[in-house]
Amino acid sequence: MIKSIKLISILMMVLLSSFSCSTEPESKQETTSTSPEFWLSNADKSAMFKKQTFPQNVTTDAATQTIEINDADKYQSIDGFGCALTGGSAILLNKMSAGNRAALLKELFATDGTNIGMSYLRISIGASDLSDRVFSYNDLAAGQTDTSMTNFSIEPERKDLIPVLKEILAINPNIKIMGSPWSAPTWMKTNNSSIGGNLKTQYYSAYAKYFVKYIQQMKAEGIRIDAITIQNEPLYGGNNPSMLMSAAEQTTFIKKNLGPAFASNGIDTKIIIYDHNADRTDYPIAVLNDPEARKYVDGSAFHLYGGAITDLSKVHAAHPDKALYFTEQWIGAPGNFAGDLAWHIRTLFIGGTLNWCKNIIEWNLASDPNLGPHTTGGCTQCLGAVTLSGNTITRNPAYYIIAHASKFVRPGSVRIGSTLLSALPNVAFKTPEGRIVLLVLNDSSSLQTFKIKIGSTTYSSLLQAGSVGTYVL
Repeated sequence: MIKSIKLISILMMVLLSSFSCSTEPESKQETTSTSPEFWLSNADKSAMFKKQTFPQNVTTDAATQTIEINDADKYQSIDGFGCALTGGSAILLNKMSAGNRAALLKELFATDGTNIGMSYLRISIGASDLSDRVFSYNDLAAGQTDTSMTNFSIEPERKDLIPVLKEILAINPNIKIMGSPWSAPTWMKTNNSSIGGNLKTQYYSAYAKYFVKYIQQMKAEGIRIDAITIQNEPLYGGNNPSMLMSAAEQTTFIKKNLGPAFASNGIDTKIIIYDHNADRTDYPIAVLNDPEARKYVDGSAFHLYGGAITDLSKVHAAHPDKALYFTEQWIGAPGNFAGDLAWHIRTLFIGGTLNWCKNIIEWNLASDPNLGPHTTGGCTQCLGAVTLSGNTITRNPAYYIIAHASKFVRPGSVRIGSTLLSALPNVAFKTPEGRIVLLVLNDSSSLQTFKIKIGSTTYSSLLQAGSVGTYVL
């Protein structure tokens, strides 16, 4: 009798275990069968990233153009979408009241409700031209040097940048942060100036230590630097600050100094090269062609003040195992909502991801009504995603542009296949939760009606001329 009771108990446990396991796929299926959503921005501002009723009651026929999505065609994974959190942006955020700043940061970095969920930030290592002054983390009196980095300190960031980053990390602990220097300390440079000049070869080892110290000290503050680029715009020495660095110099610095320094200090922060315009793909290809340098390099970064977005695929074709990143594009003040929306969505968020980019970063997060702060000689026309005047917030074109991708195409999403239509440029992604996200622009001068097909399911929609739709299916 006792043996029979034990046998019955064992059988019951097996049955319960089987029942429990069988419910897990059903739970996942419930996640992927959430009602479809459609978020719209119209060129005339009649809708600005607003959720619409969907599916729409749209009349179609066999001749209606169709975007067919094929999730069997998989391409690159996505790291995220966001902005540069410049030193000036951090200053403006810190001038807000605690309550207003908290509300704005939640709106920017949380994903619930109407929050837009930015998932990637680029920050400057030392000052950028959108800081309120020029500085590095090891500034010395004329004639002094510090090759051991004894005086290195991120103290200049403790007032504004670090507190703001900590507030953002409290909202999204997994946000990816990329650091980029505009210049090495002036005592390391050939011209002893914050503008232009090259890194002296005798300070390559010291500059590698500079990067190591930066990553270590930010980590001690609870801020993980996921990636660094070696030099912002290394072919342009006219900004303040700025520094020139040729492809040959960058190659030598990586393979002889920075790569080994990261390896010996156990640093897994990604090393990303170039960080300049798409018209000089020869630069990153030259660095990656060096077998000693390429083993330390995760990928290449681009801006688009020169060249075409399709040029990026040349680098992918030459080195398909290396990642591509899009790290900067500005919007000039005062902004043109219709023109900026169409250009940035078509060229960067659709074009950039179609050409293998893992992220898209706009320049920059916040400016004041006078388009500051900036250094003397820095950008005087760079319009932030938001304009901040104390606690008063104005949301500018980049805010809405980023929202169309960042809220739903979360890190870990994968770009998948979709039908490319001339009047309706688009890109599709599959999220880690199994949902399909489709970003579509009506790039024509007339209303466009179309169908979206996923397997045996078809949705119909329409977009006004110049409008952008994000479909979550």
